[in-house]
Amino acid sequence: MQNHCAVPNCPSGKSDPQPLFRFPNDAERSKKWAEKCQRQDLIDRSPEHLYRYYRVCGKHFETSLIDSDAQSTVLKDDSIPTIFDMSSQPQNGQAKCTKQTTKDNEMESKGRKKMKKSQAATAKEDIPTLSEEEEYKEYLKSLFEVLLLLGEQSIPPTGPANNKDQGLGSSSFQALLDNRIMCGDEVLKKRYNENKECCSTEQLNQLIEVCEKFIRSKLVEEIKQSSFFSLLTGDPVKISGEWQLPVFVRYVDESNFQRERFVGFLSFEGDRDILAEKLLSEMTDKWELDMEKCRGQAHSCSGTHFNEIKILAAKLMEMHPRAVLTLSSRQSLNMSLASGLASSGVQLVMFTFKKIESFFGQSPLLQLELENAISIFYPDNEEKANELKEICRTGWTRRNDAFEVAVDILEALLLCVDSVHDNEDMKWSDQVSQNALEISKALTDFEFVMALVVLKNVMTLTQAFGKNIQGNTTESHLAAVSLKAVLHSLKEVSDNIDVYHEFWNDEALTIAATMEISAKLPRSFLRKHQAECGSIRPESYYKEHLSVPVVNHTIREMNRLFCEDHLKLLRCLSLIPAVIEQHKSTEPEEVNVQAFNNDIPNAGTLSAELHCWWVKWNKKGKGETFPSSLHETLQLADVKFFPNMLAVFRLIGVLPTLALEDSCNVAYKRFTMYMENMPDRFKSKSLALLNNNYDVGFDLDSLVDTYMKTYPEVQQES
Repeated sequence: MQNHCAVPNCPSGKSDPQPLFRFPNDAERSKKWAEKCQRQDLIDRSPEHLYRYYRVCGKHFETSLIDSDAQSTVLKDDSIPTIFDMSSQPQNGQAKCTKQTTKDNEMESKGRKKMKKSQAATAKEDIPTLSEEEEYKEYLKSLFEVLLLLGEQSIPPTGPANNKDQGLGSSSFQALLDNRIMCGDEVLKKRYNENKECCSTEQLNQLIEVCEKFIRSKLVEEIKQSSFFSLLTGDPVKISGEWQLPVFVRYVDESNFQRERFVGFLSFEGDRDILAEKLLSEMTDKWELDMEKCRGQAHSCSGTHFNEIKILAAKLMEMHPRAVLTLSSRQSLNMSLASGLASSGVQLVMFTFKKIESFFGQSPLLQLELENAISIFYPDNEEKANELKEICRTGWTRRNDAFEVAVDILEALLLCVDSVHDNEDMKWSDQVSQNALEISKALTDFEFVMALVVLKNVMTLTQAFGKNIQGNTTESHLAAVSLKAVLHSLKEVSDNIDVYHEFWNDEALTIAATMEISAKLPRSFLRKHQAECGSIRPESYYKEHLSVPVVNHTIREMNRLFCEDHLKLLRCLSLIPAVIEQHKSTEPEEVNVQAFNNDIPNAGTLSAELHCWWVKWNKKGKGETFPSSLHETLQLADVKFFPNMLAVFRLIGVLPTLALEDSCNVAYKRFTMYMENMPDRFKSKSLALLNNNYDVGFDLDSLVDTYMKTYPEVQQES
């Protein structure tokens, strides 16, 4: 950074102190500043470089452009320097360099010592002395710049710079500060000389906290401008020994692009009865999210925290009825349905699926071992074998048809893990061999086999619906109008559960016999009810404790996840131009849109506008293609002439159910990468937020002002 004016031969200095203003970050304005200053050598420099290292003093700005009412002197927006006296100055930076070179040569002939003294005196005269407050601000800016750089690259600031854990003094953060000092950052150098460290651990935590507040304020402001949003949560994770709930928000921005952002963690510790209220209170009071504008919610939680999340969802619906509960696009429907089942057999299946995914994901050789086992069990059906191999190369345990796939490869899977556990060729480590044994024990448990068969048969009824609801626009619209048929099929199974369970039991017994597994009651039940075990048959037990609960739970959850308001929004997909053209004989139903009269600009003109929209798109010209997705429709130039339609499309856009375009679906991927790749001891709630939202557009001056207002005592101590 240069602490003097970038304008050639500008006399401002000690004799004429002037405020210094950074070059703007905006590319066009930055270039204009360089041109006005007649610095050809700066025109090709990046705006970021000029913003960081170059300044223009107040002499070159009209008085009206300088805001003297602020606590610190600042320029008004879009200010351009216009006051220059170039009559006695070189025409540009290059001319100045040439003149200086000539002068240097002359001085060299008179003596190097005289030249150096003259240069030192000139430099001392040109560089104004910063006030204590200005120097402190520059110091903080340097700290924030380094912190933001590390956060963007997902490098823990407190992590050791040389693979040695020796505290903050040897950390990545301190190493970058040392590098800046070596490159000439005088303010940092002064701090280091006085305190023997540039930044304490306490101050680093304060800087991180300020970054977190700044990011969230920027995100919340953007969400407020978009009007409506939906709330999404993921599985709770442990950070610093405490359970934290990751929270995401989906909205449509002012440019009509769908967005999903990670807005932070909520502490998931405490009394279950008041936890939901505490979480909602923090989002409203601390994060300043307007929950009245929440139009949807989706939760991907499973396992031990499912009940707490269910209470949170119900509480949010109670307080804000329009925040309808929906399916999350991150999780397939069948996996979501199964995750919420408390049955020990179902939880055994889900837990084993996670183990299988982790096991085969650690080495391509293990994946090859499974594929070889599949070939052994399908010697006469190469097409089926290749299909299963291809499926197993994906994350098949999270697919909508995962239970069906598992039944098809169950024997091959057991052969594979048994072979790995035997380890006759000594190919595998002891840990891999032990993990294979654990999976083998689960696969040969009759409770697992029975639960897998029941899940496969029940979830077959929801499989096509689940695939369509997260498919393209036409498929999602088809799913919305087919829910009634799905529920009818489930009801028919429930009404005739005795017959269906008998079929499922026979299928499980056949598979168990092939795998040499004996049909018996679960070990957990046997331990708790030893006296009753002799009178209870496995078939009766699994009917009452597995088949009936799975069917009833599936019906209940389908009704809960796809309430009437949710379905009406999904049915509004009939307004997408390609869907209108496909069903041109049927005009879209106004009743679906009318459900959102309070959220559209002018309900009185709805009928006429809806008809005009339908007429516009129901006939395709030769060679003409219509927008076929919500994303494409939102980007139509003509959509602004249909304000009610645009409002409805924006409402559909915040639904967590529908899959996002790849370009919009980055927040959860970034979050997952951070959690998977960051060592547990370096995981941080604040740094996870910074890493995920490094593109929000940081303003160093705002960060510094926020820090100084939040921690005024630190400045006084300094």
